[in-house]
Amino acid sequence: MKKVTPYRFLFAGGGTGGHLYPAIAVANEIKKIKPESEIIFVGTKSRIEGKVVPKLGYGFKSIWIKGFARKFNFENLLFPLKLFVSLIQSVVISFRFKPKVAIGSGGYVAGPAIWGASVLGAKIILMESNSYPGITTRLLERYADELHVAFEDSKKYLRKPEKVKVTGNPVRTELGSTKKEEAKKYFGLDEEKKTILVLGGSLGAASINEAIADCIEELEKKSLQIIWQTGKNYYHNYKNINFSSVKILDFIEDMDKAYSACDVLVARAGATTIAELTVLGIASILIPSPHVAENHQYYNAKSLADNDAAVLIQDSDVKKVLINKIIEIAGDEEKLKSLSENAKKLSKPEAANTIAKSAINYALSV
Repeated sequence: MKKVTPYRFLFAGGGTGGHLYPAIAVANEIKKIKPESEIIFVGTKSRIEGKVVPKLGYGFKSIWIKGFARKFNFENLLFPLKLFVSLIQSVVISFRFKPKVAIGSGGYVAGPAIWGASVLGAKIILMESNSYPGITTRLLERYADELHVAFEDSKKYLRKPEKVKVTGNPVRTELGSTKKEEAKKYFGLDEEKKTILVLGGSLGAASINEAIADCIEELEKKSLQIIWQTGKNYYHNYKNINFSSVKILDFIEDMDKAYSACDVLVARAGATTIAELTVLGIASILIPSPHVAENHQYYNAKSLADNDAAVLIQDSDVKKVLINKIIEIAGDEEKLKSLSENAKKLSKPEAANTIAKSAINYALSV
């Protein structure tokens, strides 16, 4: 008869890479410390977690929930039904799996899944990567035994600061492990040329994509090459651009190689991107999204720019100044070095390990 391990962990969070990848980082760390651990993720099949998690070898359970759209649409009428069904599904999943600890990393999917686990007695750990906690974190706070945040400022928005720990945002340890020359070769790029990595998130960023499309020829003239993640919403607009120095992808699955190949990163300023570029010490140009709660991406980027650890460009200025900034930074070895070193000084590389150890301790206490 198979011995039942006490190390059973349920993770819930997704919709975007910013919610998913910190959870994966903690799950990987738990497996490293306690290889006998049993881990499942709860999410939705149609979003990033449904694509990424099964490929990593973790169990994956899908629930029906979908976020409430800010603009009215027909699916909003189904929201109460989807929420009710998702709550029932979540209780059933936890009843069958019997998690000792449930870890929520944000996104609407975490709400029902973490609530279901708490009803059945699991210890609850919440992870919040943004300076202004998302609505799911604020709603679940009452069930949490511990909340791990990336920013000191987050405490003022939460009702139980005694449960809050400023741990940092977990980052996958495998990132940046490939040699630069090998990584550039993987993407079919010149090993000697500087490489610009462009990220607009898993869905994409219209303003960044448009600015890059406008300046490809100029960048090629400067002997710069590009790995360009357009996002799935915009890939069809740019997939036929044909330059040997530009690799266009809707989504980059192997971020280890992408970061390893990168000399300059152009990206939004989501908390996960900030955590990854600081841990890896990547020179970056950050363009905060203007469409996020409390303008937290601007403050994320400004915290780096104020420490000369990144260059900040407002979204409204991106078409006018991005190309000059890319050329200026990529051509200045001293600037590249200082941005890299200063970014690394702001990193918190132990976040995943800290949260993993806390989860393991809770598993033994239940």
